[in-house]
Amino acid sequence: MTRATRGIEKEIGTLQSEEKKLVAEIKRTAKTGNEAATKTLARQLVRLRQQIAKLQSSRAQMRGISTHTQAMHAQSSVAIGMKGATKAMSAMNKQMAPEKQAKIIREFQRQSSQMDMTTEMMSDAIDDALDDDEAEDETEDLTNQVLDEIGVDVASQLSSAPRGRIAGKNTEAVSSSGVDELEKRLAALRNP
Repeated sequence: MTRATRGIEKEIGTLQSEEKKLVAEIKRTAKTGNEAATKTLARQLVRLRQQIAKLQSSRAQMRGISTHTQAMHAQSSVAIGMKGATKAMSAMNKQMAPEKQAKIIREFQRQSSQMDMTTEMMSDAIDDALDDDEAEDETEDLTNQVLDEIGVDVASQLSSAPRGRIAGKNTEAVSSSGVDELEKRLAALRNP
């Protein structure tokens, strides 16, 4: 189509240059006063212009056909692309059945929960294995040291503390005996 259009354009260009020559010749003949030759040349000019008009019309039709052909090719490409997309979507729909996807998600959640529990159990087991009695002894020693520094003797207070359930009436007696004991100790400290 492009070659044919170029050929027509070349022919139009040739005829237009002939038209210019013919117009110049008509002017020369008209100056000489030869009326019959001028009329004949004028008829040739009219035919030449009609021919140019027909060629221009043909060129426009060729361009229209070319554009139409390109549009048809584009539509064909779109149709082929849509066909491929339809096949791909169909294949994906077959693979992604909602029931199967829901089942996969439920299984994932179950496995994830199981993995969380296993991780927590392993973490606890590792903590128990690494947490030895030395750490507890160090903690107790540090606590006793701090309490000694502030003047609290926990061991002596705990050993003299009553155990079990204490009746309401005996509470006063125990309190007074505890006070008496503390006063004796204070007196012993004052009098070495």
